[in-house]
Amino acid sequence: MGLAPFAHGQQPTVAGPVSPPPAQTVVLPKSVPDPIEPVNRVLWAFNKELMTGVIKPTSRVYRFIVVKPARSGIANMGRNITYPDRLVNNLLQGKWSGARDETYRFFCNSVIGVGGIWDVATKWHVAKSDADFGQTFGKWGWKPACFLMLPLLGPSNERDTLGWAADTAANPFYYVGPLKFSETDAATYHGAYSYFTYTVAYNDLADNVDEYVRFSKAEMDPYAEIEYAWTFVRKNRVADFEVKGKQDEASLETLESVFFTFKDPEFPDRGRTRSVLIPATGRRLKFTYWLQPGKAPVVYIVPGLGAHRLAETSLALAELVYKNGFSAVCVSSPFNAEFMEHASTAALPAYLPVDGHDLHVAITVIDRRLNALYSGRLGGKTLMGYSMGAFDALYVASTEPTNHSPLIRFDRYVAVNTPVRLLHGVSKLDEFYRAPLDWPGAERTSDIENTFLKVAALSKLKLTPQASLPFDGVESKFLIGLMFRFTLRDIIFDSQRRHNMGVLQHPIRNFRRQPLYQEILNYSYQDYFDKFAVPYYQARGMAAPAETLEKADDLRTYDAGLRANPDIRVIVNQNDFLLEDEDLAWLRATFTSEQLTVFSQGGHLGNLYNPMVQKTILGALAGLKSSPPKSQ
Repeated sequence: MGLAPFAHGQQPTVAGPVSPPPAQTVVLPKSVPDPIEPVNRVLWAFNKELMTGVIKPTSRVYRFIVVKPARSGIANMGRNITYPDRLVNNLLQGKWSGARDETYRFFCNSVIGVGGIWDVATKWHVAKSDADFGQTFGKWGWKPACFLMLPLLGPSNERDTLGWAADTAANPFYYVGPLKFSETDAATYHGAYSYFTYTVAYNDLADNVDEYVRFSKAEMDPYAEIEYAWTFVRKNRVADFEVKGKQDEASLETLESVFFTFKDPEFPDRGRTRSVLIPATGRRLKFTYWLQPGKAPVVYIVPGLGAHRLAETSLALAELVYKNGFSAVCVSSPFNAEFMEHASTAALPAYLPVDGHDLHVAITVIDRRLNALYSGRLGGKTLMGYSMGAFDALYVASTEPTNHSPLIRFDRYVAVNTPVRLLHGVSKLDEFYRAPLDWPGAERTSDIENTFLKVAALSKLKLTPQASLPFDGVESKFLIGLMFRFTLRDIIFDSQRRHNMGVLQHPIRNFRRQPLYQEILNYSYQDYFDKFAVPYYQARGMAAPAETLEKADDLRTYDAGLRANPDIRVIVNQNDFLLEDEDLAWLRATFTSEQLTVFSQGGHLGNLYNPMVQKTILGALAGLKSSPPKSQ
C-alpha cells in the first residue's frame, strides 16, 4: 500500500432504483465528469499498448546508450528552455515570488549551468514555481467539465488541453526562426527545435515508462485510478498541511509502508514472466520469477488483499530475498482479478478452504513448470505471504499434516503481519473508511478533499522514513480504509462481471463503469460477506453459510495443524490494527518464541523498510540453504 488511494470518480451515492444510503455516509469529492468514458478507455488502452510495446523496449536501449547524467542534463535543458511560459503564468496568477524565483533559476542555470545542462539553482536551494496556462485558467475560475485521455499525452481535461496549446504558443523560442533567419534557415531552425522538443519528451518518458507500465499491470483498473487522481493533481488549490486533530500512531505508521520499495530500479525488469495452465479452470495464470544462476532455495511470495504480483511490496520482498541468495517467485492474491479470473474455482473469494487450496494448486503447477524448465536449480521451498497473503500461507501450513494429495510441500512458511480473524480485520477497514464521520457534516467533504490534496502534494516529493506524515488520526485511518474500499470495489466488479448474482442494480459494462462503481462504493466488507459470499455458498449447498464462513476464516479453527508444524515463522506488530489483544494472545500460545517475533511498533506493514525487520524476515529463512528439501 502507499500514499495514492485515488481510484475513480465521484461520490458513492446512487441514483435510480437503488435506495439512497443513510444520511451518515462518507461522500467523496467529485472528480472531473467523464461523459465520454468509453472513448477515454479506448485511448487509455492505446496509450498503454504504445508505452508497453514501443516506448518501454526502446527506452531500455536509450538508457543504455545515454547514461543517467546525460539524461538529467537533457531534462534540465528542456525545463530551462520553457522558462518564459512559467514566467508569464506566474505573473498571470499573481505569484510574484514564483516569477522572481523562476527568473533567478533561469539566469543561474543558463549562465553557470551552461544553457541549463546543470541545475545549479536547485543546489543553491532556489525554489521551483511550476505554472502553466491550465493552472492559470483554473485560477481565473474555469472548472473542468470533461475528463479527457489524450493520445500520447495522457490524462487531461478540456481546460488543460487548451492550456497545453497555449503553453506551446507562449514559448518565444518557437518564433526565433521566422524573426531572425531567412526562410531556409528558419525551416532548419524549426526542424532542430522540434527535434530537441521530441528528444526532451522521449527522454522524460524513458525514465518514467517502467513505473507507468508496472502500474498499468499491477492495478485492477488503472484508468479509474488515474481519472480520479488527476482531479486533485490539477486542483488549483494549495493543501492545508496543518494537523488539526490528534494523530493515531498505528494507522500513521501503517502509511509508512510506502517507504518499503525495491532499491534497484532495474530489478522488476530482471524478472521473467510466464504462465501455467490451471487444470481446474482451463485458463493460464501468470507468475513472475527471479532465479539465482545456480541451485538455490526458492521463495514463493503471496501479496496482501487484492494485490498483484507486481505490487510494490511484493517486488521489494522479492528483491530482498534475491539479493540474499534466494530465488523468488511472485503470484497474485486470490482476491486479485488476475488470480480470480484464471485460477479460482469459486466465483468470488471469501472461503479460506477454497481460496487457500486454489493458491496451493497454482503454486504447485508453477513449481512443476519451473522444475521442468530449470532442472536442478530449485532447492528448498518457502511460502512467504504478507497481510492476507500471510493468512493464506498459514492456512496452507495448517493442512500439511493431512495433505495426502500431490501438492507441493514447503520447507518453511513465513507469515508477515497476518490477521487472525478475517471478518474482524475487514470490520476494522470498514470502521476506518467511516472515520470522517467524526468531522462536522458541513465541513466533511472539504476536509476529505484537503486530505487528497495533501496526498497529491506529497506524491511529488521525495519522502524518507524520517519524515513526519502530516495526517491526523481521522485522515490516516480514512486513507487506509479508502484504499481497501477501492480494492473491494474491484473485487465485486470483477466477480459480478463473470458471475452476475443480480445484486447490483446498474448494468455491468467494461467501458462505462462510473455509475456502477458509485453503486458498489456503498457496499462495505460486511455487505460483501452478507450479500455476495453468503448467498453464493448457500446456493451451493453450504449449511449455515454465515457461521461456516466466519469459522473457516479464523486461523484459530486450524490451531491443531498450526501447532503441529515446526516450520512456521510469524512476524507481527504489537500495534497492528488488524489484531486484538486476544489475537496476539493466541499467536503467543500457538507458536514458540523461535517461531514468533512481535515488534512493538509498525502498525500494519509500516515497518518493513526497517533493517531490523528485514533482518528478521531473512532470519526466518535461516537454514534453508544447507538443509535438504522436503520430499514432494
